[in-house]
Amino acid sequence: MTYIVNDKCIMCKYTDCVEVCPVDCFYEGENMLVIHPDECIDCGVCEPECPPEAILPDSEPGAAAWLTLNKEMSEVWPNIGQRKDPLEGADARQDEDGKYEKYFSAEPGAGDA
Repeated sequence: MTYIVNDKCIMCKYTDCVEVCPVDCFYEGENMLVIHPDECIDCGVCEPECPPEAILPDSEPGAAAWLTLNKEMSEVWPNIGQRKDPLEGADARQDEDGKYEKYFSAEPGAGDA
């Protein structure tokens, strides 16, 4: 088992999860984070830290597609190991539906630059 980040993270990008991750397995895109499934040690400390509840075990229904996206994007996006401010308007967008179709960007984020 590993953990995945789903579309609830898109346009929010809270990084509380990054701060508690003991292995720095989070990667930053322009408007979301992903978890590298081969680096995640399945400790679960990140899951309760996510305000929009975007982090789930890969055993959850519907997680397979997100596992693939997390794997693919973590191979090209920069690693992030420190907390940053969420995106502007994140609180208002937490429960928005259809965020992947509306907003997903494969562009990389800033990482720990």
